[in-house]
Amino acid sequence: YEDERRNRSELEVRCQRLTLELADTKQMIQRGDYRQENYDKVKSERDVFEHELSELRRKNEILEVSHKAQAKERNDLSKELATIQQSLNLLQKDKDYLNRQNMELSVRCAHEEDRLERLQIQLEDAKKAREEMYEKYVASRDHYKTEYEKKLHEELEQIKLKTNQEIEQLRSTSKEMYERENRNLREARDNAVAEKERAVIAEKDALRKYDQLLEQYRQMQLGTESKVAELLHQSKLKSFESEHVQLMQQETAKNLSQCQMECEKYQRKLEVLTKEFYSLQSSSETRIIELQTQNSEFQARLDTYEKLEKELDEIILQTAEMENEVEAERVLFSYGYGANVPTTAKRRLKQSVHLARRLLQLEKQNSLLVKDLEHQKEQVTHISQEVN
Repeated sequence: YEDERRNRSELEVRCQRLTLELADTKQMIQRGDYRQENYDKVKSERDVFEHELSELRRKNEILEVSHKAQAKERNDLSKELATIQQSLNLLQKDKDYLNRQNMELSVRCAHEEDRLERLQIQLEDAKKAREEMYEKYVASRDHYKTEYEKKLHEELEQIKLKTNQEIEQLRSTSKEMYERENRNLREARDNAVAEKERAVIAEKDALRKYDQLLEQYRQMQLGTESKVAELLHQSKLKSFESEHVQLMQQETAKNLSQCQMECEKYQRKLEVLTKEFYSLQSSSETRIIELQTQNSEFQARLDTYEKLEKELDEIILQTAEMENEVEAERVLFSYGYGANVPTTAKRRLKQSVHLARRLLQLEKQNSLLVKDLEHQKEQVTHISQEVN
């Protein structure tokens, strides 16, 4: 059967190869007929396509020239835009810096105002303390009162002078700060206006350059039209050369198609061989799986048999130690003797229990016979003694 199957597989492979070769030959015949019938049609279509190609090339050259000019203009404008953006960023940074300085100065001004408020509170507290001291020492001496009032008046004048000096300093510093900020803002505004004027002038120059380039482009377009006419005349001359080159290309394409057909044949052969390899591999894998399952089943059966043997040994030892046969029979029945068990393991256990029971009976008979033999020996000895 294996030889027949192998022969059949070889014949199928040969049949597939022959069918592939037949299909290839039919395809080659159809291609030759198609080329012979549609040669004039393909040639006319080729001429039309060549004419369209020449027109498209001319349009493409015109569009490329215009595209280059526009790209150059776009690059110039992008550079100008980058410079304007950079100047705008610088102005924004200056504005942020001035805002930060303004915030810092406002914070300092707030701190100074808080300090002034604290000094005023201290002044009020001093006034209150003066009033309290005045009330306490009304009845005291006039000399101390006058001295105290003089000292207090001097201290108050000093405090007022200090507070007035600090307030004037804060006013002068804040005034200078605001003047400096206003001056910086005016300078920034003047610089922005100057930058704007420069940008407007640059835009006018760019428009003027654009007009000049447009005139040059029109002149170049007129020159290119004359050159295109000359190139068309040259293209007609070269078309005859292209026909010769095309014939050579057709021959090379024919050789290439033949090589591709041979390559397809080999690929199909390779596919057939790979299919056979995969089929053999799958069959071998299924066979391995079957053997593994059988091995697992046999291993499970062997485990059950080993367990049964151990249990039987234990039962035999247990029943062999018992002297009463009824109790041994009860132990055997409790283990499973006489029960209707459908499994194979229990059925084998039943058979082994029968054999163990038979062995126990024989051992008991043997023990009885040994006892009888000893009794007979004792009787013989006793009779021999009486005879003596």
